[in-house]
Amino acid sequence: MSAHADTHAHDDHGHHHKETFVTKYIFSQDHKMIAKQYLITGTIMGVIGVLMSIMFRMQIAWPEQPNVLFEALLGKWAPEGVMDADIYLALVTIHGTIMVFFVLTAGLSGTFSNLLIPLQIGARDMASGFLNMVSYWLFFLSSVIMVISLFVEAGPAAAGWTIYPPLSALPLAQSGSGMGMTLWLVSMAIFIASSLLGSLNYIVTVINLRTKGMSMTRLPLTIWAFFVTAVIGVVSFPVLLSAALLLIMDRSFGTSFFLSDIFIQGEVLHYQGGSPVLFEHLFWFLGHPEVYIVILPAMGLVSEIMASNSRKPIFGYRAMIMSILAIAFLSTIVWGHHMFISGMNPFLGSVFTFTTLLIAIPSAVKAFNWITTIWKGNVQMNPAMLFSIGFVSTFITGGLTGIILGDSALDINVHDTYFVVAHFHLVMGISALYGMFAGIYHWFPKMFGRMLNKNLGYLHFWVTAVCAYGVFFPMHFIGMAGLPRRYYTNSNFPLFDDTANANVVITIFAIVGGIFQLVYLWNFFYSIFYGKRAVKNPWKSTTLEWTAPVEHMHGNWPGEIPHVHRWAYDYSKPGHDEDFVPQNIPLKDGEEELQH
Repeated sequence: MSAHADTHAHDDHGHHHKETFVTKYIFSQDHKMIAKQYLITGTIMGVIGVLMSIMFRMQIAWPEQPNVLFEALLGKWAPEGVMDADIYLALVTIHGTIMVFFVLTAGLSGTFSNLLIPLQIGARDMASGFLNMVSYWLFFLSSVIMVISLFVEAGPAAAGWTIYPPLSALPLAQSGSGMGMTLWLVSMAIFIASSLLGSLNYIVTVINLRTKGMSMTRLPLTIWAFFVTAVIGVVSFPVLLSAALLLIMDRSFGTSFFLSDIFIQGEVLHYQGGSPVLFEHLFWFLGHPEVYIVILPAMGLVSEIMASNSRKPIFGYRAMIMSILAIAFLSTIVWGHHMFISGMNPFLGSVFTFTTLLIAIPSAVKAFNWITTIWKGNVQMNPAMLFSIGFVSTFITGGLTGIILGDSALDINVHDTYFVVAHFHLVMGISALYGMFAGIYHWFPKMFGRMLNKNLGYLHFWVTAVCAYGVFFPMHFIGMAGLPRRYYTNSNFPLFDDTANANVVITIFAIVGGIFQLVYLWNFFYSIFYGKRAVKNPWKSTTLEWTAPVEHMHGNWPGEIPHVHRWAYDYSKPGHDEDFVPQNIPLKDGEEELQH
């Protein structure tokens, strides 16, 4: 990479030929363009995922009522506007898959890892621009296949986003177990290949391509978060790939890894000796680290934004790094807490309870450090900062219920109820989305050279914050009342009649919150073309990406790459005229680098 001569890296001649529309915008190898591709693809998938959630929420609130929206969007799956029971679970399945993998994993990590790793460590580009391009196009292909699966004659995959056998392993089990399930598995296999290529690229780039002076203890916390996230991905994603391949063999080649003693309509199938619990182990060995693959990049973005907008150094820099590493390690030894009711040995359950509760410690370290960073700071309340504070709020409130679900004796009572839905949506879904929104508002000027409308940003935050709690806070109570998740209707059970009004309230909040994302989408796409032009360093931040010119160029910096002389958080440092000192400014005579 250093072979790209500094003096020629920004020219169209030398190593870089004149770019055409195709090589610049479609098959681009520039990390900044690939970041935009990830963001816009993830946004489109997010719109699809949110639309699905609004549809199945309307079904739960007003069960089996005719609905024009259902008739228009679901066609034969909503005869006379009444949602078919088979499509309900399919909507839940694809919504969960899209939001967890295609929006929060690829959309968040793919966007910001690509944008910030080379810029913040002082590199011309990723270690391999070609692999980076291949990674994005595999993600795009997997997104297309997942969307195509919605239009299969027998319906899309319908076994929940966790695709437990036997529903996912027997093509005859239900309508959503046929071609739709096969396409789901193909899409996820391609997605995993994309994630692995991206993760390996991120790891190599951070280790090998840091600029002069950029030691590991001078890296911004964003880079630490992306780096550790990539490591977790490399460790855990292949396990899901193996589970998917074994599932394909069970479906198509007569094996029985996950099937045993199955009867369909009185007929004994030939499967024997397998175990669906084996699939649960393989799935959750990825599934729980996946939570942190989603949340760690958001934590890194929030740490950076809070320091910048509090005009204070991040509190406890080294403690934050250690907590990221501790979370990464512990995340790989807690998967069993998803399986407390699977017949697990009680002693093993107590082990998983212990490791699950242990992970609360590094999570709490981060929460306290964010609060202390804001404490007595000169806080700038822009939309990015509001979403960062919202992130800390939902991370804490969602995390508190995790203590209940992590305890095997308590979890058994609320397992597979709306209590679980409320917990993981707050701690992972909403928190990660807040981190993503915060990152977009903060780094939009770096990506597009223009500013987002701040007043629309405030409106977006406050409506989203109120609606998010309006949706997921009441779910804790209907969950404790025993209401199971993934039920097409609860009207057949008099026991749950008291929860009907709560479900209507939740659905109204969901519809309002979903519609108000249109404000953000309009702001985003309008500002790309017509937003106020950005200056080089609009937030007066210290990290290296703000030293690069506003106009994008291949190689990031004209001439020499800046060298690093200090850590990433010199805000409000005594002895300096400005309240921020960029990393590339040399230390003054007698000035000490902060001990962190």
